[in-house]
Formats: sequence, C-alpha cells, structure tokens
Amino acid sequence: MLTAEQDKILRETINDSLNSAEKHWLNGGHMLTENRLVAVESLSKSVMDAEPSKIPGHELVQDGETVIDEFIAFVADMRDSSKHLMCAISEKRAKVSGLQRVFYETSALLPSLALAIKFENGSVTEYLGDGVLALFRVDPDNKSDSIYAAHRAAKNSINEVRNVVNEILYERYSLPEIDLGVGLSLSQTLVTLVGLPTEKHPKAFGECVFKATKLSSGRNEVITDTKLRAAWPSEKGGTLKFKPKRMKDVDGYLISSAA
Repeated sequence: MLTAEQDKILRETINDSLNSAEKHWLNGGHMLTENRLVAVESLSKSVMDAEPSKIPGHELVQDGETVIDEFIAFVADMRDSSKHLMCAISEKRAKVSGLQRVFYETSALLPSLALAIKFENGSVTEYLGDGVLALFRVDPDNKSDSIYAAHRAAKNSINEVRNVVNEILYERYSLPEIDLGVGLSLSQTLVTLVGLPTEKHPKAFGECVFKATKLSSGRNEVITDTKLRAAWPSEKGGTLKFKPKRMKDVDGYLISSAA
C-alpha cells in the first residue's frame, strides 16, 4: 500500500511525464506517423575502464572484473500495447489513438513503475519499450526483507500504480484501462559490461532476468518463479497463497491474497 506522500509523488510524476510527452509529440513526435525523417543527434563517448551503473550495490562496474551477486529480477510488461498501436480507437471513445496513445500510456506507466520500485529500494536497469526490468539486490544477511520489498513493489504496481495511471489517462484522454503483468525471479547473476569497446553498458546477466521476462505475461497478476517461491519466508498464518502457473514454458506461482 502506498503512503499518502508516495501517492502524491506518483500523481505528480505521471502528470509531469505526460506534460513532457505532449510537448515532445507536438515538437516533432507526430512526424513519426507521417513517414518523415527525424534528425537524431549523435553523441560520442571516450573509452573508459569503468561505467556508472543503476544495478543495486554495484554503482560502478569495472571492465574485465568478474562480479557475481544474487538478485531478484522484476519485469513489468504492459498488455496489448501492439494492439493499441495497430488498432485505431474511435474518436467518440478517446481523444488520442494509435502511436500517440501508446506514447502517452508508456510515458505515464514507465516512470510510475520506476517510482514503485524505487520506493522499495530496487532500481530499474532497463526500459523495455512498454515495460521495465528492475533488480532488487538480495541482502545475504536479510534475504526475507529483499523478497518482501520486491513483492511489495510488484503488488503496488499491479494495484495502486495501475489504478492511478488509469485514472489520469482517462481524465486527460478518455482512454480505457491498461493492464500489466509482473514477473519475479531469483538467481545468481553476473554483473559485467557489454557492448562495443567504446560503448559498453553495465548489465546483469542471469537466469532470473530471462525467467522474470516470461513470467510477466499475466494480466494484472504477480507471478514468481520456483526458486523465489522456495526461498520465500514461511510464516504461520501467512496472508499469501501460491498457485502453480506455467507461463511461456516456465514454471511459476501466481501470488494472491489468502483471504
């Protein structure tokens, strides 16, 4: 559950992001739907031995250094974004459609997800077009807190964050609700730099990233992999239940309230 202050920050972030998205659309984004070329500024960067990173616990990743750590991968993915892009919505139903609709939806959703994750001390490491990949570093001395934090972020994303995003998108553009899924997975991960010698980027490479991506295919559901389920703290009279659910050839568990 978000606090009143977190809800306030969330709403401000969504509206600020949508204000920016509208400006970008008016300043040239609309040309993407008109088959016109848009100039892109190119930035050069010198070779460095290390790169700053958003990976929790690894704010600087050294080139050539092998680092292994344990993370919970969190992947959130918006449902039906391709359909929103390809299928026009009637002007009688909504004020925007097609590419403009998806641009506004993702402009509202992605920073909102990042906030929900940041509130729980996780970090978004990649934006995936219509979703995010985030990591929660597992504290070896307090694994339970790391697991609970990742789950709170997932639950808040599906519930409060999605509700507020939908509320504001409807108020501003009369858009129907968006849905999303969240996948959670636990594994050891290799933290390294990847890419061309002059354009290397920090990356966490591990089984958890691949599994969380596949498990994020639910609709307004949080699904965990078998390793995270096995590591989940056991509590007498716990408030959660785990129902087996297989997504895209990956075994997982749908997390829901036991009440």
